[in-house]
Amino acid sequence: MKSRFLLIAVGALMLTACALGPDYKAPEDAMPEQWRSAGDALSSQDVDAQWWKQFNDPALNDLVDRALQNNPDITIAGLRLAQSRAQRGAAAGARWPSVNAGALYDRERQSENGVSTRVINLIVPPAQRDEIISVLSEPFSVYQAGFDAAWELDLWGRVRRSVESADATLQASGENLHDAQLSLTAEVVRTYLELRGVQEQLRIANADVVASADLVELTTYRVKGGIVDELDLSTQRARLSQTRSSIPQLQQQQTQIISALGLLLNVQPGVLDTQLANQVEGFQMPRTIAGGVPSEVARRRPDIRRAEAQLHAATAEIGVAVADLYPRITLTGSFVQQSLDASDLTEWGSRQWSIGPSISLPIFDGSRRRSVVEIRKLQQQEAAVNYQRTVLHAWHEIENALSAYEAERRRNQELGETLSASRDAYDIAHVRYNHGLVNYLVELDAHRTLLQAERAYSESNTQVATQLVAIYKALGGGWSDVQ
Repeated sequence: MKSRFLLIAVGALMLTACALGPDYKAPEDAMPEQWRSAGDALSSQDVDAQWWKQFNDPALNDLVDRALQNNPDITIAGLRLAQSRAQRGAAAGARWPSVNAGALYDRERQSENGVSTRVINLIVPPAQRDEIISVLSEPFSVYQAGFDAAWELDLWGRVRRSVESADATLQASGENLHDAQLSLTAEVVRTYLELRGVQEQLRIANADVVASADLVELTTYRVKGGIVDELDLSTQRARLSQTRSSIPQLQQQQTQIISALGLLLNVQPGVLDTQLANQVEGFQMPRTIAGGVPSEVARRRPDIRRAEAQLHAATAEIGVAVADLYPRITLTGSFVQQSLDASDLTEWGSRQWSIGPSISLPIFDGSRRRSVVEIRKLQQQEAAVNYQRTVLHAWHEIENALSAYEAERRRNQELGETLSASRDAYDIAHVRYNHGLVNYLVELDAHRTLLQAERAYSESNTQVATQLVAIYKALGGGWSDVQ
């Protein structure tokens, strides 16, 4: 079936190319032979379906599982998949005969002055007319039971192509579910990593407050001892206040991010506070990224698979429209037991039946059917262009994600070295200041440099992690078959 559709897709793309001109390029022309801009961090191993577990964070794993179970977008996508499955069943039912059973009881009386009276006037002598009319107009009962059947002979493939279109639509609905799952997973992971980044910034700010408060206390004693003047003490107090002022803003960001996670998990505000409000040990960054090979992305990304299924459905709809140009031949039959007396209903002599083919031949409809065929062809070309656009967008998205990750990873390494050097410089300046070898400004400048390095390195860690999430989302990680 897969190879068959690939031929259909290629044919559709060729038709689209003819319609769009010589500058049209098939999506395969855009497929790179290997990933670029990824450095040595990307391997050719298959993408792990549960890639978020590489961060080795149980809290993150729990959030992803709960989001996939409770998020309303996933529920809606699942319901739409169930609808498509039911519609496919309805389309497939047209391949089989329809059989209906029925029963009838009818109490009737003929009119004495109706149409039958005219016939009686023509064939019955006047002397007997009134007596016959009186007898025929007496009420009587009719008992009837039986069944009828009809089966359309699918000579032109109308039903078969309808089922094929329904199958492709079902696949597209499944890919919508996969896309929703992938997007939700990436959003939960990204938001969680941002939360841990803000909490790390909050930890640095609190540590800075503690260190600054200690330094204020130490400077106060030195002012009393006449070692330094009031300027150092005022400067240190101002620095302490400035550091404290950053904490409420970070706390607000933490609250907002936890609320965003609660919305993704479809829980009430405050439910996740106990679980997420406390700082935990930092997540682990994987050393390498399992990126697979470029040729496998089309099998993994839900949007590409959805576009492929939509192209398949549009191609099948052309077959349905073309089949409507030809006659419809239907085999019909009925078998009925009919009697004026209930006791005679089951008698073999009460049977009546009919069987035979019927044909419906379109002669004139104002070119409606041919216009539908043209519409379906144009829709197929649109689906083919959309497939091409989706594939090209995927390659560019992957390349951009890989490039951004590699650039941030290199920046992170440099910031790590900067942090190490700044910490050494601060330790030296702090010791010298405590021994009176340098003035306060030297120690203060070294401390500020260290804090800037810590904040920049922490922010870069978060950026590296979120860029990794963008890569796995672009690669279609987390995809699985529809059950």
